Amino acid sequence: MSNFPPEDGSTEPHELRDAEARPASGVDQSDLELVRRVQRGERGAFDLLVLRYQHKVVKLVARLLRDPAEAEDVAQEAFVKAYRAMGSFRGDSAFYTWLYRIAVNTARNTMAARQRRPLAYEAELNESEQSVVESRMRHTDTPEASALSDEIHGTVNRAVEALPEDLRTAIILREVEGLSYEEIAEAMDCPVGTVRSRIFRAREAIDRSLKPLLD
Repeated sequence: MSNFPPEDGSTEPHELRDAEARPASGVDQSDLELVRRVQRGERGAFDLLVLRYQHKVVKLVARLLRDPAEAEDVAQEAFVKAYRAMGSFRGDSAFYTWLYRIAVNTARNTMAARQRRPLAYEAELNESEQSVVESRMRHTDTPEASALSDEIHGTVNRAVEALPEDLRTAIILREVEGLSYEEIAEAMDCPVGTVRSRIFRAREAIDRSLKPLLD
């Protein structure tokens, strides 16, 4: 991923900025501490936030776009937006929730601007689905079991792909990213009740797709 934040023409050596960005004690600083340092003008502190969250943001964006090839560029755009908006972060919510909201909105804008359906991505079974599959296959290490597992994964992929964007985003943030309902509401800028409804509807759709395989 490209350097963050955007270059501003500073001639200060990177090594010096990196040294200043590291806590003197060697102990990891909290997100809020790093945010406050960024707000005071310490660009190196933002580099640490990028290192902390870039993998999660790229993975999230790739799942939303269903196109891993462009996830890096869109994630970079999200980090640039976050850096430019850092002065408005007050700490009312967790930093990563605030960052996820920017990433989700950036991915949505990308899909809307290009007006196309992105490529398929590799979805994961959620915990309840995985437990069903494992219980069916715990003592069945056979080619048939392997084929069934592949079919289940493919079915889940297709079911998630077919979900409306708001349902797909909610279920990914919950089952893949592990966010709470409150955090998802913050990231998606909607009431918690709406989040619960979207996740319920998404799970129902996935369950309907899996039912013929698991009966």
